[in-house]
Amino acid sequence: MGAEVRDNAAESRFEIVVDGAVAGFAAYRVRDDALIFTHTEVEPGHEGQGLGSTLAAGALDAARERGATVIPRCAFIKAYIERHPDYQDLVA
Repeated sequence: MGAEVRDNAAESRFEIVVDGAVAGFAAYRVRDDALIFTHTEVEPGHEGQGLGSTLAAGALDAARERGATVIPRCAFIKAYIERHPDYQDLVA
């Protein structure tokens, strides 16, 4: 199973794509130089496969590449950052 994280800017969300289909997303809003993560969801058929963590890491890595800060309003993204302190420098 190959999973790819991509930014769907038109929908304001990062998506994790598995075998050509969207398996989950992390919704965000843009404010100045910050990405405000509002909700993360993985489709029920894909839960328990680590896709949420892959999605969170990909979204946070993309924020870092953009030079953006992060405001984790989504409980999943917030918990992911707490478990992975190497992303804490992104938090506004």
